[in-house]
Amino acid sequence: MPEIKDYAKVPLEELLLEQKKIKKQLLFTAILVGVLIGIMLYGLATRGFGWVYVGVAVFMIFMLNSGSKKLKAHLAKIKAEVEKKAK
Repeated sequence: MPEIKDYAKVPLEELLLEQKKIKKQLLFTAILVGVLIGIMLYGLATRGFGWVYVGVAVFMIFMLNSGSKKLKAHLAKIKAEVEKKAK
């Protein structure tokens, strides 16, 4: 996860690279959440997994979601700074 920076001091090229990296991380997180939901649904449908596995998957989804919220906040700051520098 990116560290907190003063994006006003960062050059435009570096901001664009950081923006691309965060978008890839968000995509990976979305895919991982989808896989975890699929595993949960499969386990519940086949009664192959117990509630412990469902609980662990829900906890992991919660953790991934909180991490993606931080990434989205960084992405919003970067987009705002890119718009300022592009003008």
